[in-house]
Amino acid sequence: MDKRLAVVTGGTRGVGAGIAQAFAEAGAQVVVCARRPPETPLDGVEFAPLDLRDRPAVHAFFDGLPRLDVLVNNAGGAPHRPLAGTDAERHARVVELNLTAPLTASLAAYEHLRRARGSVVMIGSVSGTRPSPGTAAYGAAKAGLENLARSMAVEWAPEVRVNTLVVGMVRTELARLHYGGDDGVAAVSRTVPLGRLAEPSDVGGAAVFLASDAAAYITGASLLVHGGGGRPAFLDAATVNKET
Repeated sequence: MDKRLAVVTGGTRGVGAGIAQAFAEAGAQVVVCARRPPETPLDGVEFAPLDLRDRPAVHAFFDGLPRLDVLVNNAGGAPHRPLAGTDAERHARVVELNLTAPLTASLAAYEHLRRARGSVVMIGSVSGTRPSPGTAAYGAAKAGLENLARSMAVEWAPEVRVNTLVVGMVRTELARLHYGGDDGVAAVSRTVPLGRLAEPSDVGGAAVFLASDAAAYITGASLLVHGGGGRPAFLDAATVNKET
């Protein structure tokens, strides 16, 4: 990664900060962009203010870069919003942030990436591969993002590689809001085969790998970073074949 320029969208906290730090530690020049600066600056990482839903601003940002080798489309997320309890416009904004914004950024970055024979890493989610009650628009957007990456990989080959990290549950600053404090985090962790939530650095290491020369023949792929997924609920509900 020495001397390569990597942009990480939404890279100011949580998973994004872990990704940015991993690229910096690998020797890349790293720029993170988000609407607000990080509360704690990251070592070796530059911040650029950017609203990824502002298309002219996104194009101006990428046009202003001297070059670009890696784009990590990390910005996203969604609050808990049951489908019937929320109007369509709010759901559409979730789709815009998690699907349309990565497309906008990728298109704006394309010429830089083509010249550098660079790489795009989409940060997907297991919510896009299974039902996502309470965050259905987010799950739908992440499913679309994974499909977009596969199509983009074919259209942009061989100059630009495009892959997706399908991320499971991660221990971030917001984990307690999702899972209910230390006891909730511990209980949820026990449902993961590896016995813990991912750390942001776990996702960062996987992103560096997909963008590196070690993955030179990998494009259009989806790499699961979920600790083995979760044990199917029906196994615990069944009354036979119980381990003793």
